[in-house]
Amino acid sequence: MTLTQTAPSPFRIPADAPDWWRQAVVYQIYPRSFADSNGDGIGDLVGIISHVGYLAALGVDAVWLSPFYPSALADGGYDVDDYRDVDPRIGTLDQFDELVAALHGAGIRLIVDIVPNHSSDRHRWFQEALNSPRGSAARDRYIFRDGLGENGELPPADWTASFGGPAWTRVPDGQWYLHSFAVEQPDWNWHNPDVHQEFIDTLRFWADRGVDGFRVDVANALAKDLPDPLPTAAELAAMPMDGTHPTIDRDDVQDIYAEWRRVFNEYDPPRTAIAEAWVDDPARRARYARPESLGQAFNFDLLQADFDAAQFRRIVTANLDQAALSGSSSTWVLSNHDVTRHATRYGLAPLAGSSAKQGIEWMKAGAPADRIDPALGLRRARAATLFELALPGSAYLYQGEELGLAEVTEIPDDRRQDPTFFNSAPDHDTYEGVGRDGCRVPLPWTTSGPSFGFGPDDASAGAHLPQPAWFGDFSVAAEEDDPDSTLGLYRRALALRTELEGAETLEWDDTLSVGGVLAFRRPGGWMCLTNFGEDPVALPEGRVLTASTPLLHEEGRVLVPGATTVWLQR
Repeated sequence: MTLTQTAPSPFRIPADAPDWWRQAVVYQIYPRSFADSNGDGIGDLVGIISHVGYLAALGVDAVWLSPFYPSALADGGYDVDDYRDVDPRIGTLDQFDELVAALHGAGIRLIVDIVPNHSSDRHRWFQEALNSPRGSAARDRYIFRDGLGENGELPPADWTASFGGPAWTRVPDGQWYLHSFAVEQPDWNWHNPDVHQEFIDTLRFWADRGVDGFRVDVANALAKDLPDPLPTAAELAAMPMDGTHPTIDRDDVQDIYAEWRRVFNEYDPPRTAIAEAWVDDPARRARYARPESLGQAFNFDLLQADFDAAQFRRIVTANLDQAALSGSSSTWVLSNHDVTRHATRYGLAPLAGSSAKQGIEWMKAGAPADRIDPALGLRRARAATLFELALPGSAYLYQGEELGLAEVTEIPDDRRQDPTFFNSAPDHDTYEGVGRDGCRVPLPWTTSGPSFGFGPDDASAGAHLPQPAWFGDFSVAAEEDDPDSTLGLYRRALALRTELEGAETLEWDDTLSVGGVLAFRRPGGWMCLTNFGEDPVALPEGRVLTASTPLLHEEGRVLVPGATTVWLQR
């Protein structure tokens, strides 16, 4: 079934534009934490529908909807029971159709998460595999192996799962299955044709319902070629990432995406996709973004960087080169559901004896409150966001960042949900031990009430993760009418971005990019200047379009304060 919109288009980028995604602003919704319409403590589709007007006023081009499928929530919904249904706690297929219609009616496209590396252990096929003998067709859809030791009592290899603990789990008849993540997330065997057809059917199912694109979870790990005997964990880690690694970024994963691309191109306009592919080599990451593959690939480089001019310039230059290599546009992201919010990261002091942040491990972990300067973090976050939104390419925003939300650190152990927390050291005294719950706390819509407007005031259940008392000051209601609020900044910047958007190029201004200052020009005669330092710098000539913090006026001069970005028409 091919869907073509013929009615007048409300979209900023025309509805039939095949490359609408190239410079789109995409807003990620973590559905269980966005808005709860029925008071059960879990966000739902009706809650999202009720706030489509808010998303339209914000000025986003698309929504990326994190998993909403039936799930036991062993990993926040990324353990999928059924790829072609809606979790009854979140809604129904009819309500999903209503959401698509409401978003499209407001000129907002919809991207949904697809999770093809693993299913839930409750998936019908995994349950069939458990009830089938060794060597059966049912077991071949997953990765089962005999164990080592005299009676197979040892795992096939000493591998560690991404959330901690062993990556192999034994089933009652003695075999072991691979789970790269939680024990409830068995890995698919992508050598099996049933698996290929399952996902082709799933992509068509959602595309036929009007979905405009797909965010592909763990896109670089689907294809696996496991030798016998298996390498040890140390041997696996030492193998080159050149397309021949047994489990990561294999060349043959692109055969899967070529197959998917043929499905995407059945539609008018073609469906788009973006890869979550943690690949260090830019040339290899660009493979996922080619038009014959998924079309785009996340770059998480800014997300991993300190608030530092030299790092930002190096990252932007490298990723624009990478986009040119693939023929795609670059993607920019500062926060998402897997990492500590950037308003907290930028206010987090380095560990003792270190001059730099601790890389991706601490970003996945939450943040210790005694090392955070909230005011500095928010100031830098606003500056970094305005810098990000000035770049050519697409920008991905995470729900709540437009409010300036910081990481919630004050979550009791008995209220946590993230498997990273439960699989880490019991004292949780390292960054790795806290988990991702702090960025997934339900949004505050009102200044008060039992869940700050996340659910109805008369709801019997509170939010599924506890909200701190300070949330009211960062609520939509508190910021709605304040043009200087973070929400006001995002709305202003997104509206300006629409007016200013031009060719996907920039030119560094080396006369201004000195010390802690970074400046670049965009087509149309406008400029973005960011002062990454602490001391004010002179404002260049030009008309100020917007600034992340108020500019300073001293002795007839206008100055850009530290940790501030300004857009200028010159």
